[in-house]
Amino acid sequence: MKNILVTGGTGFIGSAISSMLVLKGYNVTIFDNNSRGKLKNISALKEAKFIKGDIRNFQHVFKACKNIDTVIHLAAVNGTKYFYEKPDIVLEVAAKGVINIIDSCKERGIKNLFLASSSEVYHFPKKIPTDEKESIKIPDIMNPRFSYAGGKIFTELMGVNFGRKYFKKLIIFRPHNVYGKNMGNEHVVPELLLRMKKNKSKNFFIKGTGKETRAFIYIDDFIKAFELVMTKGKHMQIYNIGTEQMVSINKLCKTIAKIFKKTINIKNKPIAKGGTKARCPDISKIKKLGFLNYTLLEDGLKKVIN
Repeated sequence: MKNILVTGGTGFIGSAISSMLVLKGYNVTIFDNNSRGKLKNISALKEAKFIKGDIRNFQHVFKACKNIDTVIHLAAVNGTKYFYEKPDIVLEVAAKGVINIIDSCKERGIKNLFLASSSEVYHFPKKIPTDEKESIKIPDIMNPRFSYAGGKIFTELMGVNFGRKYFKKLIIFRPHNVYGKNMGNEHVVPELLLRMKKNKSKNFFIKGTGKETRAFIYIDDFIKAFELVMTKGKHMQIYNIGTEQMVSINKLCKTIAKIFKKTINIKNKPIAKGGTKARCPDISKIKKLGFLNYTLLEDGLKKVIN
């Protein structure tokens, strides 16, 4: 692996992966239409090449794959509010995107492909922490929320079934609640941080009971784990990337309030239909690759605020 294409490379995770690759000496090409990502996220990466294009357009993707030997495919429409507001676009980007990537890899002779999936594919898991063997599913086909999970399940199906035949290294990775610098505001941590900062009342409203749990991973730790997956991961394997430091949303809000030196009374609103009660990955597989230490949640939140 030497010449790497990162799709969705101006986004939160994509720009962080691109930065790591440049620092490690890889030749990096970043592909994005900047619909959600920002060029300022990669402004310091003078050695990287940027190509503006639409992942849904085969010619754009095929052109970007010229002289590439490895693709890291992250391009997607993420953010829970978008799952409800424009599920058709979420699905179109996922489906056309992975088809165009795989077709371009086949025609260009690219043999290494890393596909970003999501913890959303588990949704209502039977086990917490949840390992990679858990069934992935769509609980309610009529709920637009599952447009994102559906697109990621399709991405995994394409990767697995084409990976057997056309690739030397096909790996799927499932990020779990990554947070940090340059993250979009449509996610749990930045949304809570911004509201807490602006909040002038002691009452602080959240969706759900507050007993819902998540396990968060700071972006720097995610990148360390991803590098291990990229360099030591095995062909045709799936890897959770996250931590096992599970926290309730109530506790998360109180931790954020403590950092801001505020006292809050948590008030509840109905949770969006389809919202999952618990999410925490079993990370045994990445531990075996060497992922051992990670940032404590309160320390990571302080870094984001600072």
